[in-house]
Amino acid sequence: MPSRKKLLLTIPSYAYLEDRFLAAGDFDRGTVIRKSFPDGERYLRLADDCWGRNVVVLGGTPRESDWLEIFDLGCALARAGARSMSLVMPYFGYSTMERAVLPGEVVTAKSRALLISAIPPCEAGNRVFLFDLHTDGIEFYFGDSHVTRHLYGAPVITGAIRALIGDRPYLLGATDAGRAKWVQSLARTLGVEPAFVYKKRESDSGKLSVTGVNADVRGREVVIYDDMIRTGGTLLQAGRAYLGAGATRVHAIATHLVLPGDSLDVIRKAGVFATIGGTDSHPGSQALAGEPGAIGSVVELLAQEVART
Repeated sequence: MPSRKKLLLTIPSYAYLEDRFLAAGDFDRGTVIRKSFPDGERYLRLADDCWGRNVVVLGGTPRESDWLEIFDLGCALARAGARSMSLVMPYFGYSTMERAVLPGEVVTAKSRALLISAIPPCEAGNRVFLFDLHTDGIEFYFGDSHVTRHLYGAPVITGAIRALIGDRPYLLGATDAGRAKWVQSLARTLGVEPAFVYKKRESDSGKLSVTGVNADVRGREVVIYDDMIRTGGTLLQAGRAYLGAGATRVHAIATHLVLPGDSLDVIRKAGVFATIGGTDSHPGSQALAGEPGAIGSVVELLAQEVART
């Protein structure tokens, strides 16, 4: 008889979350045998008997290879007779390519959602757990055979901000008006005043420049929230604007710490932020894992939702 516990399979990019995920729920650790052939092709084999099992695949898609890993494993699990499949994606790659602006642009967020939707459904269905998407509508890009669940990181983010600031007075800032709605919602939860910077596009260069700040930040700290930190250019621009408006210190916090290449070093060397933090939803977060209080974990939130299925 199959084990009553859910079987957890983790893709290599998310191995850093596996032990914590196992500890957060009632799971058996699954094993995938992997190797690469000289021509670059990959070999995958499910080492566990998945027949009749409820299987959880833990893995976001920060890299191109992660998409194929999830697709290949999902197809294999359905073929192996898994009873149900839960795809837990803490980070959904290409989320900023959710619409076309120029003629002919590929809406990659939708095409990748369709790729995952092509995984055959198991007997008791396939579920996709998504976390703090850049755009809410991406959840509905998936096919109807896959039930999606979009989880919001507000409990993790607000908890991290409270731990960081304590009783000191502060404002919650946005990088620009485009993120103001998210920041206003979090600010209401935290019971603080929101702030955002005004920008205009320069007619000659097309670049955006800061023209002001909407709130009085003088003598107070500002915590800037954004959904992701990549190169940090927009974040640094906003941080300088708040400091220029009289903020005593500025902190940066984001759900997805992508931080490609040397971007973290570039942000730090700019000397704008007193602290940088976020969640462990993206492997890039591990660059900050050694700093006390910098990383809040999304694992418990995700594991609790999976346990409901």
